[in-house]
Formats: sequence, structure tokens, C-alpha cells
Amino acid sequence: FEGARRDWRWIRENPMKEVRWPRTPKGRKRRISPEEEADLTAAFGLDEGLSSDTATKRVGLAFLFALETAMRSGEILALTWPNIHLSDRYVHLPKTKNGDSRDVPLSRRAVAVLDALPRAFGPAFQLDADDRDALWRKVRNRTPHRSIHFHDSRAEAIWRLSKKLDILQLARVIGHRDLKSLMIYYDESAAEMARRLG
Repeated sequence: FEGARRDWRWIRENPMKEVRWPRTPKGRKRRISPEEEADLTAAFGLDEGLSSDTATKRVGLAFLFALETAMRSGEILALTWPNIHLSDRYVHLPKTKNGDSRDVPLSRRAVAVLDALPRAFGPAFQLDADDRDALWRKVRNRTPHRSIHFHDSRAEAIWRLSKKLDILQLARVIGHRDLKSLMIYYDESAAEMARRLG
């Protein structure tokens, strides 16, 4: 409307001038407890070992991988073997949500997840977003943890990585351009910080 008023002179006054925009809701910051992680791992059939012989197990592997890397679901599902560098323990993401590329370091557990996947042409996890979503909900709903979303793995992973990496390394790993956006996920209490101070 402002362009139509100012640039094109189609209208005399912007009818949206007095409209108040709604506040942006607070970001979701749900943590995933070790018990919830163990229950979900078992529900996906991965408690006896990592394997990828079914699409359901590959969804479980994607969830475990997300907990290790803080990668978004779409980034995980788009991973292909030419961009996975197991010997150097990182994956390359050629294009991310913000349009940049980035390299994500891999923990030993993340490497173990990738080692469990078949080496084939196309996406490493051999899942599309609809299958991942449907299978995630189906299996999750068989557990007492129905409030967990797949994307909660990102917040949990960022929290875990914040204990191992400094703030600049963390921003680089998760692909945030400004440190303010990290505050959405970082939620350490004053008591926890005091214990770290000694």
C-alpha cells in the first residue's frame, strides 16, 4: 500500500497506516529430557542398535542426527553422500534457509548415525518431508511424549552444543548470522551459570 501511495500514486492514503501489527510470538524452546530421548529411540526401534532397514527407523535416525547436529529437518532430508565427509567428520550444506552454505561438524554419534545409512544415490536418509512428518507423528504418538515436535531437536541440540562450543563457533555451526537469534534457544539459568563460575 505504501508503494501504491508513494511510488505509483494510485491511492492518496495508505489504509494500513493505523494498523498495529501483532507481536511476534516467543519462539518454542522445549527441551528433550534423556528419558524422552530414550523412549523415542526405543519407539523407533533403535534401542538395540542403529539400523536403517525401514523408513520408520530412518526417521528415528534423522531425529538422533538432529539432536547431534542442530540441523533442520529439511537440511537433514536434503543431505546427499557427495556432501558427507565422514573421514573429516563434517557435512556440507550447499544451501540453507538463509541462502548461505555451511559446514556442520559431526560428533562420533552423528557419524555412527550416518554409518548406519545405506550408501545410495539421492538423499542419504531416503525420506521426503511428508513421510518424515507422518512417520514421526505415528511413532511419537505411541509414546507418552506427544508434545514433542521433531523441530524441538534443534533447540535441544543447540543447548547441548552451547556446553561444548563458544558462542561464535555455535553461531557458525547452526547458521545464525546474528547472536541475538541464538538467545531464542539459549536458556541457562542464573543458578547453572553460578555453578560454572565456581
